[in-house]
Amino acid sequence: MKKIAAIILFIACCVHLNAQDANLLSGKYNKEVFKKHLITKAEWTPFPKIIDRAGWAKADPEMMKANLDAAEKYIDYQWPSIPATKSLLIERTGDRNEYQNISFEKRIALGTLLLAEIYENKGRFIDPIINGVWSICEESFWGVPAHLPKTKELSGLIDVSAPFVELFSAETATYLAWVDYYLGDKLDAISPQIRKRIYMETNKRIFEPLMTKHHGWMASNANGRRPNNWNPWICSNWLNAALLLEKDEAKRTDMVYKVLNVLDQFVNPYPQDGGCDEGPGYWGAAAASLYDNIAMLNLATNNSFQYVYNDEKIKNMGRFIYRAQVSETYFVNFADASPKPGMAANMIYRFGKDISDADMMEFGAFYRDNEKGAIGRFHYFRNFYSLFMQDEYQRAAQGLPLPGDVWLPDLQVMIARDNAGSTKGFYVAAKGGNNDESHNHNDIGNYVVYYDGLPLLIDVGSGTYTAKTFSSKRYEIWYNCSDYHNVPTINAITQSPGADFKASNVAYKHGKDFAEMKVDIARSYPEKAGVNSWQRMVRLNRNKNVIISDIISLKTAENITQHIMTCYPAEVKTPGELLIHYRTKDGVEKDFAIKYNASQMEPVVDKVKLTAMEDKGVLERWGDNIYRINFTIKVPKVNDKTEFVITAK
Repeated sequence: MKKIAAIILFIACCVHLNAQDANLLSGKYNKEVFKKHLITKAEWTPFPKIIDRAGWAKADPEMMKANLDAAEKYIDYQWPSIPATKSLLIERTGDRNEYQNISFEKRIALGTLLLAEIYENKGRFIDPIINGVWSICEESFWGVPAHLPKTKELSGLIDVSAPFVELFSAETATYLAWVDYYLGDKLDAISPQIRKRIYMETNKRIFEPLMTKHHGWMASNANGRRPNNWNPWICSNWLNAALLLEKDEAKRTDMVYKVLNVLDQFVNPYPQDGGCDEGPGYWGAAAASLYDNIAMLNLATNNSFQYVYNDEKIKNMGRFIYRAQVSETYFVNFADASPKPGMAANMIYRFGKDISDADMMEFGAFYRDNEKGAIGRFHYFRNFYSLFMQDEYQRAAQGLPLPGDVWLPDLQVMIARDNAGSTKGFYVAAKGGNNDESHNHNDIGNYVVYYDGLPLLIDVGSGTYTAKTFSSKRYEIWYNCSDYHNVPTINAITQSPGADFKASNVAYKHGKDFAEMKVDIARSYPEKAGVNSWQRMVRLNRNKNVIISDIISLKTAENITQHIMTCYPAEVKTPGELLIHYRTKDGVEKDFAIKYNASQMEPVVDKVKLTAMEDKGVLERWGDNIYRINFTIKVPKVNDKTEFVITAK
């Protein structure tokens, strides 16, 4: 009996530990205990107040001077209203940029003016700031029309009687909250109505909706899709605004405690390997925003959440950004990710330091010179951290880890390069996953190949976001579809979107001379494609070649086309060898060959026409240089094998 009791106790302890692990943030403290850790609003000083000139003397003078110079152009800024017809464009033409460009510029202006006033502390920027606060408070909607719920009732215009919170409305609250924190006394000396308006509008538009209504980004949806970057990104701004603005300590505690619970809905289902299915470009608002929350929570609780940095999942979430790197400029860009995302360098350095990852710190420091002189459009609070870390940061070692092999088993992504620590030679990434990932493309079995840090075979990624992008018409956009990825079209059928369409039998192995991923992509196609199995292998033979081989089993074989995307012109001069006219960093043409069975397949190279509204972003990232190579199998068979061998000439 004692033995049984011991076993029961052991199981109970394991369940308890797992329950704690399942709620990393909200499971540590109950609300009463948490309340004791939370510093009151009256006592909380996350960064020096404006009257603390000795404190501000520690801020980086060059950055502060750069902010001052940038603010000069906004002294006479005419704060624009945003006409209703700009909001209606999302429905009328699909354009989202005309509206949001005005909105974003106003917030950049306000944030820049605030930093300039903190630096000078002479009152010269107060009136422009008041005008900015008043103008923003008078906006009908702090968000953007592209984020409005897709209902006939709204159709491009917000229902002002029913506020809801999306990314940029939450961002707006942060800007106003920091204005209140730094300039509160100065504003009150002019009129108590300014701060009163800031709180009233923030409470009505942000606090009350978040505390009384469920928002879809707060938890997994009915289909089980886990929250994406909206969850931690919005929470980081909610947390900032609540800590800085809410005077009622009970309400303040309730809000921050709810933030913990909402964040756990993001963390709990997140893959243990830390892989971001939204890609490196969205990592800066996903795992990085989770870090923003943890960092701010530690400031607000005397480091009561420092334990989070010891969690292996959190560490992996941070490391993803350098694990997904191709070269100094390029990153793996599956789904909607950009191939050339910007790096929030100081935040990356801080994240790396907090999880004790020297590689991540060096990676962040590597990009430090790219961030001076502008506050950025989003995550405004990161600027304050940056201002007070430059002495250490500017002396920190710089470097790019460039790991030789990365395997993310939960995300089902393989990354391998010829030479660890170097961009020289081949670089390969391939993916399994499913077709219901965040910012999804139908791309199971897709792969990319780079050489000397430059793209050779590519994932186009996303273009310009329009009304179509996140609507029922998403897969009318060509670059979201499988026939514009490096995967086959089978019996004239492409991959389908949805969680049921996924990879199976995924396997990975690597050694000194190779790395390979095997994946069956059959289940990513609908039943009518007639696929029994399609076993793909993506293999890097280091310092030699890349091989893509497929073992095929079909119910019927009518027509099969293998697609390969590139950003260079390509042609066949000799049957069995297609040449891609790659260019080196110095602009020197260097040919690569895709070797194939000429008796089995016939390639045709098409240049993709970039004329749609959505294509503007493709042009910005790649230029007018997108080519699709279609290898048609001449005599389709129900059982067959294809192989491509990619080599330098």
